[in-house]
Amino acid sequence: MNFGQITIIGVGLIGGSIGLAVKQRKLATVVYGVGRDERNLERARASGALDRISTNLKEACAKSDFIVVCTPVDRVAADVLAAAQVAPSHCVITDVGSTKGNILAELNGKMPSGGATFIGSHPLAGSEKRGAAHAKADLFTDRLVVVTPIADTDTEVASVVDLFWQNLGARIMRMDPHEHDRALAFTSHLPHAAASALAGVTPIEWLNLTAGGFKDTTRIAAGDAELWAAIFEANRDAVLTSLAAFTQQLERFRDALETRDHPQLIQWLIEGKRIRDALGS
Repeated sequence: MNFGQITIIGVGLIGGSIGLAVKQRKLATVVYGVGRDERNLERARASGALDRISTNLKEACAKSDFIVVCTPVDRVAADVLAAAQVAPSHCVITDVGSTKGNILAELNGKMPSGGATFIGSHPLAGSEKRGAAHAKADLFTDRLVVVTPIADTDTEVASVVDLFWQNLGARIMRMDPHEHDRALAFTSHLPHAAASALAGVTPIEWLNLTAGGFKDTTRIAAGDAELWAAIFEANRDAVLTSLAAFTQQLERFRDALETRDHPQLIQWLIEGKRIRDALGS
């Protein structure tokens, strides 16, 4: 299948990987990248991820058939609206944001009537590294992408978004946008906060005593602070809910340790092991 002209707004790790994957699989006639940093765009084009580049969003979207917004979650809605104002009416717009409710709230009642259609999506793929220099054509291979249509979403248009990600090698799961946000608070946003907390309380002079466990547990704390602050703020209520549950678990651990309750300590560890074992390798 050929998606015609695909425009990628925000060519970082995810956007660059989309460009490389689309080019490798010959899924578009033209891959157009738009962003604020012309040098970054030039590097992405030199890597083979893009055919054309621009710092002008309107120019890059005016003839697009499919648009992927890969900017931080606090900028997605504004970029979707700007793209929708100039894109052809048949154009389908999606995003890669880790939150969905905030985007829908900002878009509510603002999309042009009879114009381009927006359907959210979220590839569960990425890295603590940032930038198109770390992009990989196989980033989405056998990875899950959550597609988040709403009640009045055109089923054919939603299928186009499904097909796009499937053509990049991904598996598809559909979810309600707000259910997505509640789930990701536990499976993605809370883990990042926990990793940052663990890294933050560790004295730097003891880092030479760390091994694989510490590195594995804190790896994601190396992620971009501005990007993650925006995610936490966009999904504030769900993150606070997950944080309350996590705090309760830590209090159970502390109580068992303080009271020397060995059976309860074993039970606490078994519960965590059972969930982790269910995940597999």
